Amino acid sequence: MTVKASTESVTQRVERQLRSDILTLALPPGSRLSEQDIGERYGSSRQPGREALIALSKSRLVEILPQRGAVIAKISIAKLMQAAFVREAIETAVIRSACSSFHFHARTRLEDCLKAQERAVESSDRAEFRRYDDLFHRTLADGAGLMMAWTVVEDLKAHIDRACCLSLGKGDALRKLLAEHKAIVAALDARDSHAAEAAMKSHLSELLQDLPTLEAAHPDIFE
Repeated sequence: MTVKASTESVTQRVERQLRSDILTLALPPGSRLSEQDIGERYGSSRQPGREALIALSKSRLVEILPQRGAVIAKISIAKLMQAAFVREAIETAVIRSACSSFHFHARTRLEDCLKAQERAVESSDRAEFRRYDDLFHRTLADGAGLMMAWTVVEDLKAHIDRACCLSLGKGDALRKLLAEHKAIVAALDARDSHAAEAAMKSHLSELLQDLPTLEAAHPDIFE
């Protein structure tokens, strides 16, 4: 969930905006950045840009080059595969737990997410769909009382999100993902943990199935 601007420092804002631009491919892999570039792009001095680069280098999203600024890292297939492996382990455990105990307020929020995603599908708004995709998975963890699990996933999926941006541009990808979300919720409502886990695994495997095609179509941004 986005932190309100009024509670953010300039450094936090710059880091958030830079991270978002990297994850959505507004700044594609291989792009070079300097502290001055960042300051001009996000309306800050050089110091917040420097601190944002250091923070994002820890997530392996940028590589800092001594005396030469930084470059946005290519999408690492190895890191993506590892992140996907850990994410599946966590999110299947979350949905299994959710089938045993799930807060009714969170169930209402899930329905709101599905409706918002339906609107995003109809308007072909990929950015809005992704925003509610994150909120959907976050709400599953929240309703199950496992928010720490989402915190781990949120950090991991930085290696997944950029490939997701490419995948969402394919045909009826949004509509298919929405159907998968609905299948997860249907299994949750039925308290069918086996069906819920299967639905979650199927949902999370979509990107991995698309990877060879994405890599072949965009060889310059993968490694």
